[in-house]
Amino acid sequence: MQAPLRIAIVGYGAAGQAVALFLSAQGHALSVFEQAATPGPVGAGFLLQPTGLGVLSRLGLHEGALAQGQRIERLHGENRRGRRVMDMRYADHAPACFGLGLTRGSLFTLLRDAYDDAGRIHTGVCIEAVADDGVHLRDSNGGMHGPFDLIVVADGAHSRLRRHLPQAQRRREAVYPWGAMWCLLPAGDWPHGNELRQRYAGTREMIGLLPVGRRADRDGDWLTFFFSLPGEQVDGFDGAALERLRERVAELWPEASPLLDGIDTPGQLHRARYRDVALRHPVHGRVVFVGDAAHAMSPQLGQGVNMALLDAQALADALAAHVTPEAALLDYARQRRNHLAVYQRISRWLTPLFQSDRNGLAWWRDLAFHPLSRLPLARVQTLKILTGTKKAWWR
Repeated sequence: MQAPLRIAIVGYGAAGQAVALFLSAQGHALSVFEQAATPGPVGAGFLLQPTGLGVLSRLGLHEGALAQGQRIERLHGENRRGRRVMDMRYADHAPACFGLGLTRGSLFTLLRDAYDDAGRIHTGVCIEAVADDGVHLRDSNGGMHGPFDLIVVADGAHSRLRRHLPQAQRRREAVYPWGAMWCLLPAGDWPHGNELRQRYAGTREMIGLLPVGRRADRDGDWLTFFFSLPGEQVDGFDGAALERLRERVAELWPEASPLLDGIDTPGQLHRARYRDVALRHPVHGRVVFVGDAAHAMSPQLGQGVNMALLDAQALADALAAHVTPEAALLDYARQRRNHLAVYQRISRWLTPLFQSDRNGLAWWRDLAFHPLSRLPLARVQTLKILTGTKKAWWR
């Protein structure tokens, strides 16, 4: 890019934060809009894969992330009878390979503190639409912002701006019928400090515990706890539902039950609902969609934040490599197309095996999933999928 651009970034989650860091380093003039009056993290702790760690390394934040998070060496899942369904070790992919459990708060703070202009973000501004001229933004109060040379939409899975795309460009925007209740719990003497552990009861119940290291606002080590439920039960979660959840954890996973001793009210658990979003093309004029605004998917593969970080890096690289924004955006879409298509398809295929009413699928999953994953070719591909490094179907 021969001259700095005037760029708007809509949304200050992980995708928007990473885009702001990359593009400010390139010298572009940024205007960042966030609808929350006080920006902050939204969502459960997550697993940062080697791909996401690589992006943080580019930003100079790798060591900061390691200091806050918890190194994860293994993913282990079993059914209620103790049969292994999943058992993958990062070291089987490469000797020095690992994931990193991290809270959303830690990542948000890390990215925010690295952005010199964080104090000049336009907070409490809800951007409703891109104006007809394609270079201005309209907020919910009727105010206009711009003009901009480029608009980056990073307003998440429930994106307002995505609704204004032509219908033909929106391939899929479905709400998953399943969601989860989650919270952060003190790790205490939990014995699996470097493993993501899951317990399955058919396809209707899944419990998970992920060590996520330190919190930005509290001392000690922490775990993210999640319990998968049908969407209507998530939406209507109340005191009776909490008591049922506690009973089911005690029955399905007695070892984990004491961790919930401090959970007394439904409000201590948070609701999570997911969307399956796919755009035919993430670019419309000089507007580009990144992160969950462009490709939200089930959390089954744990790739959401990693994909958002990779989007930010790819967009910055494309802008650095081309003279015009139009050429850069075409290159960006080309760079990300195959990688995203692989993970969206696999996520859509795997989700019913772990979160659905098709309980009969659990028999096949429990019988075959782990043995098949140990076959040489399947093992290589499974580990690539886990680490976020599978870039295409056949390569």
